[in-house]
Formats: sequence, structure tokens, C-alpha cells
Amino acid sequence: MSEICPTCGLPKEICACQTIEKQTTTKIKVYTTKKRFNKLVTMVEGLQGEELDVAAKELKRKLACGGNAKDGVVVLQGDHLKKTIEYLVKLGYPRDIIKT
Repeated sequence: MSEICPTCGLPKEICACQTIEKQTTTKIKVYTTKKRFNKLVTMVEGLQGEELDVAAKELKRKLACGGNAKDGVVVLQGDHLKKTIEYLVKLGYPRDIIKT
């Protein structure tokens, strides 16, 4: 017998907690800005808690760039605006909550 999710009460295989959680998040803002020495960085705002760390790790891995996540902002080195939006959608965030 499979394990039961304590949040929704469904078996772990069909648990919808992660998807529901991502659908109820606030607006996600993605933009580029110039930082030190006029280098472009891509900023992602609107993620919180564990979502912030997971999204930052996945985005850095997928985009093959450096960066960090703190104070509710993911900073990615380089101009990755379009690809960042694509990967956030692939991670399960609805396109209509992502603003540029």
C-alpha cells in the first residue's frame, strides 16, 4: 500500500499539493537590470520559502549560470529573460502569473 499525503489525504503518486501550492502564489516578476561593472543580471521576484531555493537551484542548473537566492529574489548572472520564463512554466508555474 502506498503512503498517504498528510495535507490532501491522497496517495503520494497522485498528490496535487505541489501543483495547488504553485497556482496560489503571488505574481512572479522577471526582469533584467545592470549591476556592478554594467553587467546584466536576471531578477526573479515573488517566490517565497522553499520555492525560492528550489527554483533558484533549477534555474541555475538549466541556464548554466551562477547566481543566488535571498530576501525573496533570485539573481541569475546574465541576460536570461526569455529562457527563465520558459523554465518557470516547465517547473509548474502558470504563465499568467509571470510578468516581465
